[in-house]
Amino acid sequence: MSGPELITLGCRLNAAESEAMRGLAAGQDDLVIVNSCAVTGEAVRQARKAIRAAAKRRPDARIVVTGCAAQIDPGMFAAMPEVSAVVGNREKREAGTFALAQPHPFVPSEVEGQDAGATIGAGPSTALGTNGHGDVAPPSPFALSEVEVRDASEALEACPSTSLRTNGVWPKGSEKIRVSDILSATDTAPHLAAGFGTRARAFVEVQTGCDHRCTFCIIPFARGPSRSVPAGGVIERIRALVADGYKEIVLTGVDTTSYGPDLPGRQTLGALVERILTLVPDLPRLRLSSLDSIEIDDHLFDLLTQEPRLQPHLHLSLQAGDDMVLKRMKRRHSRAQAVKMVERLKRARPEIAIGADLIAGFPTETEAQALNTLALLGDCDIVLGHVFPYSARTGTSAAKMPQHDAATIRARAARLRDAAEARRSAWLHRLVGTEQSVLVERLDGRGHAGNYAPIRLASGAAPWGADTNAVRRGDVVAMHVTHVEDGMLVGDVI
Repeated sequence: MSGPELITLGCRLNAAESEAMRGLAAGQDDLVIVNSCAVTGEAVRQARKAIRAAAKRRPDARIVVTGCAAQIDPGMFAAMPEVSAVVGNREKREAGTFALAQPHPFVPSEVEGQDAGATIGAGPSTALGTNGHGDVAPPSPFALSEVEVRDASEALEACPSTSLRTNGVWPKGSEKIRVSDILSATDTAPHLAAGFGTRARAFVEVQTGCDHRCTFCIIPFARGPSRSVPAGGVIERIRALVADGYKEIVLTGVDTTSYGPDLPGRQTLGALVERILTLVPDLPRLRLSSLDSIEIDDHLFDLLTQEPRLQPHLHLSLQAGDDMVLKRMKRRHSRAQAVKMVERLKRARPEIAIGADLIAGFPTETEAQALNTLALLGDCDIVLGHVFPYSARTGTSAAKMPQHDAATIRARAARLRDAAEARRSAWLHRLVGTEQSVLVERLDGRGHAGNYAPIRLASGAAPWGADTNAVRRGDVVAMHVTHVEDGMLVGDVI
């Protein structure tokens, strides 16, 4: 092995930051970095499970836990005997952070009553692209997306933290914890990854943090206030990645459409996108990560619908399809506004594929309101729906509302997920016979079309950079879709 092992859970921003950490910790072969997610309680449980599995598989390795779950509740992870250090979302940007982590002898953890040797199996996940099901592992190139038991014996010396579990303090059991107050963060430096390992597309962080306070969301307390990366740094990074052979760049952030107000001048996401397309003419494909539909201004709308290098795929943070639920979530859009935006997008560029995050079983949600969200799949022509069962997060307003029982949440999530999958399947079958521009991402020929439809080249692919006339991983090729197989398009190079 060369360099640290990265185990990444959650969003595309985490994927980008993991590759940055791979560079910061280069040469540390004895290191495992678990980059955690806190979007649901299940995500936290999966992080703990991944830690225990890594410790059993590599008992002599140093295990450093970072990411949003580590930022929110560092003491919980520090209490795990498998963990060498817990690092906050600011500290993980610093190269020296990982060198300081000292090894701890592996002692099986009994927290949560699970076998430390449990392997990482298929189960609910927060990885976008798995629709709520998937393995805990470094996220696949095809991934684009409840038990939290604390060890009371760790209630030791307290010091300031942003942990919401302990009213602003975390238990200090040792120097294992390096987590600062993220809510005071003002830095805007991007995570500059040297490369993206086995990935064929590269993720570039343009923004982090969030100034909104959706009632269900814990992430602002893990990421801090919204901060934007200056356009010059973003463009410089993209130029370097294109020079290294990357043909698709994904702009990512916590609240990507909030890009710019904290920078000098009148900066916007649309202005950034236009500058990238103008100043990096050799970039074939640019893609945007999750957007807030209410923040798509006219400039960005025109680019999304008129610029061919901007890929025809949008993932929208919709969350619900009922106005009362949206109000209780403190979302800033109405159902009608979301539907109108999608109608405008599809009218101007019919091939755009719409993805969306949707929450099932939000507190106080009635059956009629749940059905309104179900109907939103059709009203917004959602073909890439990512369904999340509601998960109460301590410290959020929604956690104080009247809760549904677990069976109701599971049933509504399953119904919504089944409907989303049916729409996805029908969409894929409608693409049979069409021509698609495809980024080939794996040696077995799998990749994604511009609209983010999964597709496989029947003949497979050669390694990146191989001296061959055959299709190589990382190439962008035109393909004719012949059929659908196992939930994926299959085709031949034209």
